[in-house]
Amino acid sequence: MQSICVFCASGIGKDPQYAQAAQQLGKLLAAENIRLIYGGSQRGLMGEVANAVLANGGKATGVLPDFLATKEIAHTNLTELIRVNTMHDRKSRMADLAEGFIAMPGGFGTMDELCEILTWAQLGLHRKPIAIWNINGYYDALITLFDRMAEEELLKPINRRMVLVDSDLPVLIEKMRTYQAPSLPPWLSESQI
Repeated sequence: MQSICVFCASGIGKDPQYAQAAQQLGKLLAAENIRLIYGGSQRGLMGEVANAVLANGGKATGVLPDFLATKEIAHTNLTELIRVNTMHDRKSRMADLAEGFIAMPGGFGTMDELCEILTWAQLGLHRKPIAIWNINGYYDALITLFDRMAEEELLKPINRRMVLVDSDLPVLIEKMRTYQAPSLPPWLSESQI
């Protein structure tokens, strides 16, 4: 993988492990020569990941809607900052640029990004790995919910297996590297994508 999109909070959170993890991820991306694709903010966990990538000689591309950039949250030292019009444009552009996705702790915005990219994979719109880095059990309840969805037959087991999960970052990255996307669902044909 040459690029990974990271979904995470624009805040730091109360657990210092989250910022430490963001720094760890940034260092790993730089060491592996994997370009960071992210939301372009200088704040929170987003800023921590980007700063760690840049401090360790890596490359970071931010994608930021104009209305957020004017609130002075744009990271000004990135390798590249792409300005877009809307939040939807941001998600679409990040998806186009990335070869895989990692969700770190975050709030509604992170959930929106994660669920949308999962939905796109479920529909066969991309075949890229999608991972949850479950730091300190942050995503335990969500993972349980995904399992419940599958148990209740509201989520197909093949789609549930699209979500890669681990608390160990190097193991998670290896899962992403070896990921094999499922076949397209029968209700879509190649021409409909």
